[in-house]
Amino acid sequence: MSMQSFVPNPEFEEYKERFKEHYKMERRDDGVLTVRAHTKEGPIQFSVEHHRSYGQMLKTVGADPKNEVLIVTGTGDSFLANLDPDGFQLEHDDLEYWAYEYAYKDGRINVSALVNDIEVPTIGVINGPTAHSEMLLMCDITICTEDTFIFDPHFSGVGSAPGDGIHSCFQELLGVKRAAYALLTGEFIDAKKALELGMVNEVLPRDKVMDRAYEIADSIMKQHRTVRRITTQILRRPWKKRIVDDLDGGFGMQMFAHLAKKKAVHDESFMDNMAENVPFDRKKGIE
Repeated sequence: MSMQSFVPNPEFEEYKERFKEHYKMERRDDGVLTVRAHTKEGPIQFSVEHHRSYGQMLKTVGADPKNEVLIVTGTGDSFLANLDPDGFQLEHDDLEYWAYEYAYKDGRINVSALVNDIEVPTIGVINGPTAHSEMLLMCDITICTEDTFIFDPHFSGVGSAPGDGIHSCFQELLGVKRAAYALLTGEFIDAKKALELGMVNEVLPRDKVMDRAYEIADSIMKQHRTVRRITTQILRRPWKKRIVDDLDGGFGMQMFAHLAKKKAVHDESFMDNMAENVPFDRKKGIE
């Protein structure tokens, strides 16, 4: 018998409660975990606090060996496409500090944790328009609603360099030429085109999309636990390589651009730009 015991694994009921302000979690008896992001029970209102929570959640979920498949989605009719009006005050107040803490550190963890810290198959369910689609597009399987459209507002919308992982995601899925077009123009890629381009695997009516996610999870769960996990690592290798090659440098260049500009990305013009360029109500879901 060893002189030391194992450090306890995270317990679902504990971290379900800890993350409840940002995510609603449900886990079936077989270990299929659904994580639904929200802000006050509605669509995510993007903020420094929510941004940090994503990597924290993924690392915690990944450290629990009782989780066998992870389904990630949002609440309401959009995913990470709305902005908390006061959610980036910290960035405004001290850009030099938060350019590292919020953007470079937290952002890198968010993307790398999805690929490296989650050892089980992942299913991303895009529940509508999304501006930070990489967090669902980089899942092993991605399905979406019929009213989904994917866009990146960094360059064309808010004057920011798109180096925070969205560039890695688009280049891997779209190829260099199409990714450059989407990132430079802020192209709206609707669900049908996303399917044609290979960004998503299936497009479904809103009332069918979660049922389909569970069908896929059920199919995955038929295989042996070790086979599921090892297969996942085989399939993740292109993403792992892309992250090693691109992610840190992209984030570093984006932060250099922010500091050279001497202006936070989420400045006073952000909401106006989003209102002009994105055809949905950015405030929907705020109580």
